[in-house]
Amino acid sequence: MFRQSINLTIALSLSLSNCTGQEKNNQMKKETQINPLLCDPQTGVCEIPETAGQESQHDHAAIEKPVRIIYFTDPICSSCWGIEPQLKKLKLEYGIHFNIEYRMGGLLPSWDIYNSGGIGKPSDVSHHWDEVSAYYQMPIDGDVWLEDPLPSSYPPSIAFKAAELQDKQKAILFLRRIREMVFLEKKNITKWEYLAIAAREVGLDVKQLKEDFEGKAKLLFQEDLDFSRQSGVRGFPTLFFTDSLTNKLTVYGFKPYEQFEQALLQLYPKATKKLYDRSPEFLFAYFKTLTTQEFAVLSGKTFEEAKKTLEDLAVKKTITRYDSKNGPLWKLK
Repeated sequence: MFRQSINLTIALSLSLSNCTGQEKNNQMKKETQINPLLCDPQTGVCEIPETAGQESQHDHAAIEKPVRIIYFTDPICSSCWGIEPQLKKLKLEYGIHFNIEYRMGGLLPSWDIYNSGGIGKPSDVSHHWDEVSAYYQMPIDGDVWLEDPLPSSYPPSIAFKAAELQDKQKAILFLRRIREMVFLEKKNITKWEYLAIAAREVGLDVKQLKEDFEGKAKLLFQEDLDFSRQSGVRGFPTLFFTDSLTNKLTVYGFKPYEQFEQALLQLYPKATKKLYDRSPEFLFAYFKTLTTQEFAVLSGKTFEEAKKTLEDLAVKKTITRYDSKNGPLWKLK
């Protein structure tokens, strides 16, 4: 029987894929400058439009570890979902050397402002999510934009801030769960019924979450938006690696694992890599749910090797699978 434990997961932008030729690629780059929902996964970034905002001071909490990572993200950011394997591995290998602070970026305020550049309505996103799923090898089902489209990414972002008020560790589990809901289960996570289910599943007080969701969390989310603007963040994922001397390195967009590792080591050369247990028993005890790509990266296997291992474990009823159109999510039994 695998043991269960709470883990620190990271969780990733409405992104578009373009693997069909230079002409299409050039067109997409032009459109991206107009519409922040149009993002080339080869850059791994979903940009947000420029907005003027009054700078406000932000109180930076003292870090307890040599490196602090400020992670600007959004619950419906597919590029952020795409870097989940890299961030999980970084946590396992170097987690004793850094803390992560999550900031919600406000990717989709409203469809009212997305009326140009190739995407003007939710259904325009569907095909692109399917494309980016194949690019990142992470399951993403774009049909949610046809069946029950999200009007904004603000409600789940505010819900995350409400969850943080209760428990920062559980808030990260909550973010992971609502991402599974929207990317694989085609759930409209702006609806309270789904936010409440996710909260209950990770052990949050749903009544308190609702109260904070309608109150304090809105102010905290606005602080995140202001801080993001003040910091010059133009897209997601953006990760600031900082040390106690305020030296800063930025990892912007979807990048291979080595770039996250190098950023950490440049700021803290003394960091030592932990050799963790790569067995399925350990990985599922630690993370509880994994995609095939996550398991491949964490176990050091190829995607096909990982797929075969996971299918064998499912036959033995050690783990279960949730099948989506573009790939499964594997769960601890």
